Amino acid sequence: MKIRGTVAAALASAGILLAGWQTGTQVNGISTVASSTTATGTTGAGSSGSGSTGSTGSSGSGGRQARQRPPGSSGTSASGTYRGNSVQTRFGPVQVQITVANGRITDVTALQLTNTDGKSIQISNRAAPLLRSKVLAAQSANVQTVSGATITSDAYLTSLQAAIDAAHL
Repeated sequence: MKIRGTVAAALASAGILLAGWQTGTQVNGISTVASSTTATGTTGAGSSGSGSTGSTGSSGSGGRQARQRPPGSSGTSASGTYRGNSVQTRFGPVQVQITVANGRITDVTALQLTNTDGKSIQISNRAAPLLRSKVLAAQSANVQTVSGATITSDAYLTSLQAAIDAAHL
């Protein structure tokens, strides 16, 4: 059991490093089409659990960091709709789209949520509105994950960050 936890932690760390590396190398791969933009980059390293159950509380932001604006950028962006990447998890894909007006996120729409079974659908349906309200309040992906929906939350926020990057917010 101890070995399995160690292996799971090592795999989770490797996944986070890989996702960060892919995000950093794909920033220039963003494509713009009229008022809709699709971001390319993060391909979703899901989270790995340690096999324990019954944990409570909410986890932190899962290693995500808000992107800093480049020096000399105004921080404003054109209004439009920006789609994040589809992030694959063991419970199904997650993809988020944001609507931006005058440089502010005005709406967050989950295009895909985890859906492999009834339990994952139930978790997604509970987590998505909570994440949406947190993101709209914070105007960033730097929010806490929803307790009991860590994998869904991490994928949601990863896709969201790709959309935010595409919008140059």
